[in-house]
Amino acid sequence: MSVVDYVGAAAAICSTASFAPQAWKIIKTRDTGSISGKMCALTVAAFALWLSYGFMRGDWALILPNAICLVLASFILTMKHLPQRKKEAVAHTLDPER
Repeated sequence: MSVVDYVGAAAAICSTASFAPQAWKIIKTRDTGSISGKMCALTVAAFALWLSYGFMRGDWALILPNAICLVLASFILTMKHLPQRKKEAVAHTLDPER
């Protein structure tokens, strides 16, 4: 692998990993009050566009991390807009010990 490949892999890992703690915090606390819905919607749109771009280029280094980020960002956006009762149900399904 070249230096460019290592930089790309590091960027993909950091991008993907950056959403996991927020998603897990929402599952644990069931709280999305401090999350901006507009920012989250824009982030989902950005990942969808990056994913589309990756498919158009046939570039798995773009496709894989952006697909994972799209799933995580979409989960956060969905949880942001769910009524509290449904948010509790989703979170309980993913973390039944709370």
